[in-house]
Amino acid sequence: MKAGFIGLGAMGRAMAGNLLCAGHDVAVWARRAESMAPLVALGARAAESPADCARGADAVLCVVTAGPDVRQVALGADGVIEGASPGCVFIDHSTIPPSTARDIADALAGRGIDMLDAPVSGGERGAIDASLSIMAGGDAAVFERMRPLLSSVGRTLVHVGPNGAGQVAKACNQLLLCAFIEAAAEAARLASAHGVDFGTVREAVMQGSAASRALDLFGGKMAARDFSAGVQARLHHKDMGIVLGEAASLGLALPLSAAVWQQLNALMGQGGANRDTSALLTVLEASPI
Repeated sequence: MKAGFIGLGAMGRAMAGNLLCAGHDVAVWARRAESMAPLVALGARAAESPADCARGADAVLCVVTAGPDVRQVALGADGVIEGASPGCVFIDHSTIPPSTARDIADALAGRGIDMLDAPVSGGERGAIDASLSIMAGGDAAVFERMRPLLSSVGRTLVHVGPNGAGQVAKACNQLLLCAFIEAAAEAARLASAHGVDFGTVREAVMQGSAASRALDLFGGKMAARDFSAGVQARLHHKDMGIVLGEAASLGLALPLSAAVWQQLNALMGQGGANRDTSALLTVLEASPI
């Protein structure tokens, strides 16, 4: 298929590379020209703008940071909407509010452009290995038509429902993940307060019913006291802000999410935005016993 790809950070760079490896014809665009160079070397075409990236494409995939960024590349000046032909599909892999995804989908539909909000889970390793989990909102027939592209970047593909449903699923994913990370941090703090090695505790717990991927990955970083970023905490802070924003708009009580977001707020206040989210442990350590 002929595809455009917008956003070439750690995730996007790997995903676009996997599209090329799968034999798709790929154009790429990023704000910094140097970000495009490695993919051009692999055979991609460097586009001059999101609109140029979309010209003649069957689909344009996007992974950028936040809702305003997606809105700009999709609907702004020289955006996808100005270059895509009717029948093109805008596939957004970013994590943004469901309402923003619906608004963008409605605007694109006015030009005959379909949209899938298709956020991903699996992190940079999953992007490199093309093993991402993709949760998609949009028309089911469009989802099936885009399966050859999605299968090039992900392993688990789930159509959740209409536009916005993919982002609802991702919000649920992030709620659970961040709660698990905070729970791991509290377990590490409890073990330490007893003078027991958390690495050993984690090893024991990983064999029982409390085992989780979060305890494995983020708990492992806590045990090693390696807070270098695998996933920057600022991204989980942004995601939990989406969760709490949805709760406020719907009148929902999500007390655990609120508590976890406050811990992430504290981590941001300590200058930990670019540290791994496992650094939530340091917030607890900074609090008096």
